Amino acid sequence: MSYEIVGKLVAKFDIVQRTETFKTREFVIEKSEDIGGRIITNYIKFQCVQDKTTMPERFNIGDEVKVLFNIKGTKWNKNGTDNYITNLDAWRMETSKLGTTVENTTSNTNEFTPTNNTDDLVDDLPF
Repeated sequence: MSYEIVGKLVAKFDIVQRTETFKTREFVIEKSEDIGGRIITNYIKFQCVQDKTTMPERFNIGDEVKVLFNIKGTKWNKNGTDNYITNLDAWRMETSKLGTTVENTTSNTNEFTPTNNTDDLVDDLPF
């Protein structure tokens, strides 16, 4: 299952070569929400793996981005104790324009006014 979130890029970390064949990179976005008149700010850390580690390079700190990601969990046992880790694996980043809206220039988008003036019609249909 895939998820997406929009926020401001606030940190990019270096690529880490975990093994000879496996590398990761982390980055963080800031997401603020107004909940009942109170602004709550969260910092969400994502990881990219393998060929996706170059993904954050085309964005600058402060850019508004949309991140598409999967949630992955791992369990391992150390000294008889189960341990768990959850990763947010980013697989795509896009530029996002937070707060921008397309303004409607007509007063009523459902209004349709038919015209009988055929001089203004252009017949460009191929059939």
